Amino acid sequence: MERITHQDVPAICALYKRVWEPAPDGVPTEFAKSWMPTPLEFTSWMEGITYFAARRDGRLIGVVGLETRRGAGRLVHLAVDPDSRRQGVATALVKVAIDWAKHANAPAVWTDALARFSVARSLFLHLGFTEAGLLHRHEWGEDIRLFELQL
Repeated sequence: MERITHQDVPAICALYKRVWEPAPDGVPTEFAKSWMPTPLEFTSWMEGITYFAARRDGRLIGVVGLETRRGAGRLVHLAVDPDSRRQGVATALVKVAIDWAKHANAPAVWTDALARFSVARSLFLHLGFTEAGLLHRHEWGEDIRLFELQL
């Protein structure tokens, strides 16, 4: 696990495209498209967010961002290459981001995920997060689950 640099942007954009194209069953196309940034769009995402990458054999296989605002940390843009799932990549990425939040003296970390993504829910609960709420039909008509971890 390592922090990303601007040189990683094309590989990260390619990763998001592998993850979200085609859109997973039932996920609104608009939602999936919002997760496939151009390099310029991703560069703007980097403002105020620290991103971490997972690599295997030099290839980028996962990414997560940690935004620290008003004292709390927020996990954003977690993605793992479809061929590398169920191998602990997301767990390792989230743990690195949590450690970064602790280093920044954040009292808590929170995140959100589509309610339909039961694997994301299982991941966050396994890592000690509690389910803190549900936003009904929040983004493109999709329910969003909120998770929080007190540090």
